[in-house]
Amino acid sequence: MTTMQNPGGGVPQTTQPVPTISPAPVTPAPHRPEPYLRMQWTDSCTGAVGYLVVHTLRSGLATGGTRMRAGCTLSEVEDLARGMANKTATFDLPIGGAKGGIDFDPKDPRAPHVLERFCAAMRPWIDAHWVTAEDLGVPQHLIDEVFARLGLGQSYHAAIRRAADPAATLERVRRGLDARVEGGFALGDVIGGYGVAHACLAAAVSWGRAPAETTVAIQGVGTMGGAAAYYLHEAGMRVTTVADAAGTLHRPDGLDIPALLALRDGFGEIDRSRLPADVERLPRTAIVSADVDILVPAAISYAITPDNSFDVKARVIVEAANAATTPEAEAMLAARGIPVLPDFVANAGAVAWAWWLLLGQVDDIPETSFDRLRTTMHSKVAQLLTAWTDAGITPREAGHRWADDPAADPEPVVIP
Repeated sequence: MTTMQNPGGGVPQTTQPVPTISPAPVTPAPHRPEPYLRMQWTDSCTGAVGYLVVHTLRSGLATGGTRMRAGCTLSEVEDLARGMANKTATFDLPIGGAKGGIDFDPKDPRAPHVLERFCAAMRPWIDAHWVTAEDLGVPQHLIDEVFARLGLGQSYHAAIRRAADPAATLERVRRGLDARVEGGFALGDVIGGYGVAHACLAAAVSWGRAPAETTVAIQGVGTMGGAAAYYLHEAGMRVTTVADAAGTLHRPDGLDIPALLALRDGFGEIDRSRLPADVERLPRTAIVSADVDILVPAAISYAITPDNSFDVKARVIVEAANAATTPEAEAMLAARGIPVLPDFVANAGAVAWAWWLLLGQVDDIPETSFDRLRTTMHSKVAQLLTAWTDAGITPREAGHRWADDPAADPEPVVIP
């Protein structure tokens, strides 16, 4: 194995609904293919360790966000990269899946500089192959600022540089990301959560339930969870319970989600000093046992484990966070008749939309993007839940049948 010093000051190391029938036994997970590439980097300034895992490379490209959290591991990033490969295949995107991760506290004032040195170290892949974006602990505006300082323009750089007119494509991407939508949000900040909301709405449709008769609990009110909560509230669902790092908040008749989101800080945590008196404060772990129809883990990976899966009372789990449910917990839930809508479908709206934007299939008119994502998400969720109720096939197993059958040799990506 060879190593070489990099401009970041570190050394990258290359190593290669309740169904009416009893669900069928969960089949063992198939053999997981090895990732295309694993890289590890150590920051000489702080000792932070970063990873890049490319699970699949198609048309010379792979896509996946960069996360930062204390305790991030190579195996976690590898799981997330595999999930990204499933997302791109499930949504028929002509690119592979990858993920970046940094073991460092994103609240540390040194974090932006750690992120910049990591991106500088990964520059060869960022230049030519890896299209990255926001993830846990790394907001989009921060990673774009880092890319700008590195002279790369925007975090979709590896794709934009392939365009027939890179400057025009960069402008189209920026207009799409920054397009304003109802509530004063930017389209790029809410499109992923909008997709999660419609995965929840599609589940309710499959039961024949009106939104107003459906209750939801959401773990995490950052970019993804907050947007999902907003659009579910707008659709008339009762979001009774939400959780952030400080604890769980509950109101049986439904929380005032727009007012609650206005109390968030930059890390997606709600200011308790300004909460209405009728909002009950519970321990952070209480979110898992919320008595609701739909549970949406939208914060950390591995939130639902064998240890807490028996606390789940929800009728369905919709994964807004990547790898939110461990395989063992998912098998235990399936045995109890509780399906899990997997992350590579439920929260894939953000990556699908980003590539629709890059490929010129949507623009900066929000209604165009919302219409396409809503239609696509409802169709996919309906198919997954039909397989579950009719044949006892778990949504993940049914979804993998899409993901495992991508175009064998896609045409080279053409970005207008």
